[in-house]
Amino acid sequence: MAARACTRCKVAIPDGEELEEAAAAYPCCAKCWAEWKDYRVMLMNEMRLDMSMPDHRKLVRKNERAFVGVAPPEGGMVDYADEKNRNPDA
Repeated sequence: MAARACTRCKVAIPDGEELEEAAAAYPCCAKCWAEWKDYRVMLMNEMRLDMSMPDHRKLVRKNERAFVGVAPPEGGMVDYADEKNRNPDA
């Protein structure tokens, strides 16, 4: 079996490493997946997303794919990991 590589950081994922189900689908290493989970919370707060709304869940999923490196970032996506983009008063 070929070694898996993280789609975000490109580091090899050891065969015995257990990944969360969603992370394994890409695959995305545990370290990068933990970063995504922190980023996801920030994204939902900054954009005031309501996860009961299908369009908001779709937006989170779109950002997830871009974050882990399986989809290119699109024009409407804001990188809140960059401090310059976190200005709620603007």
